[in-house]
Amino acid sequence: MSQEKPSSTTSAKGLEGVIALESSICDIDGLKGELIYRGYDIRDLAQNCTFEEVSYLLWNEHLPDQVQLEHLNRSLTAARILPPMVKDVLAMTPEDASPMAALRTAVSALALFDGEAEDMSAEANYRKSVKLTAQIPTILAHFDRSRNGLEPLHPLLDGSISSNFLYMLHGEVPGEAAEKTFDMCLVLHAEHGLNASTFAARVIGATLSDIYSAITGAIGGLKGPLHGGANIAVMEMLMEIDRTGADPKAWVLDKLQKKERIMGHGHRVYKTLDPRAAILRDMLAKLSKESGNSKWFDMSMVISETVLKEKGLHANVDFFSASVYGTLNIPSDLFTPIFGMSRISGWTAHLMEQWKDNRLIRPKAAYTGPRHLKTGR
Repeated sequence: MSQEKPSSTTSAKGLEGVIALESSICDIDGLKGELIYRGYDIRDLAQNCTFEEVSYLLWNEHLPDQVQLEHLNRSLTAARILPPMVKDVLAMTPEDASPMAALRTAVSALALFDGEAEDMSAEANYRKSVKLTAQIPTILAHFDRSRNGLEPLHPLLDGSISSNFLYMLHGEVPGEAAEKTFDMCLVLHAEHGLNASTFAARVIGATLSDIYSAITGAIGGLKGPLHGGANIAVMEMLMEIDRTGADPKAWVLDKLQKKERIMGHGHRVYKTLDPRAAILRDMLAKLSKESGNSKWFDMSMVISETVLKEKGLHANVDFFSASVYGTLNIPSDLFTPIFGMSRISGWTAHLMEQWKDNRLIRPKAAYTGPRHLKTGR
């Protein structure tokens, strides 16, 4: 049996810089600090479009007209209710379980109660994308209230995804500023190219596995602290500074002197300020002023300015999103699941794109092990 010769192709650790496929969904220019969804700059979308409109854009390649948007909103509202058995799964989840683990399990369970789970037609996958986008917020709110000994609330029969989620989480309809702020956060996190979780979803989808399996895999990728968990670490950092009463600037300088990393700064792609971070920073300033609570904003600005001056590293999307969610009184361990609640629109858009012209994703590995060993038998 002949042995395959080592490939002469240059390998890239972590596939950095490797173009794995073509996509019309998202473009990122890390040098200019640009993020584009389907041709639209993220700043334009965040200011002028709802998460529902952006989801439609990602799925359909164009923004919806009023009729299309109303139809999507009706479909999303109708799909918010969870199957009773999935509620039972959440009820049996241990109180100390990771919210990401609960989300991963619940999404996987949804497949068992969807008659279209194995239907790979484009129409069925679109309907499942809408359904997942509607049901993930319900899963998260249901889980959080259950673990806190509160009765889960029935989803509202109208209103936006943002408004419904905050209502189901806190038990009261949010104010206009809170709803708009949270909606903008969902828009900002909806899509970001071939990040780890999106690539995982496309790899699974490329095998022609079902959409629930691919999204479960994406959630597993997002669960990792090097991907989706960074904003939780940022909030833990802010809470530590607040709890100890430390001066934020002195705290940062001390950490840097010890060669320790300041969470929420620097990015694998962006070499300048992450455009999403700039929007969140301005959003946090407005929200803090309206709420009368500027603690997290003031602390965050000192930290980001100090890190930029000392290390030349800009704040990323995780840094300011942590403070925004904290100001909205969202538990810190829900930050990453909320990331998934938004990114479901991007994940499903990538899956539908993958299936339009599918090819199994099968890269090669450069073998570095020994050769010509003998058993001696």
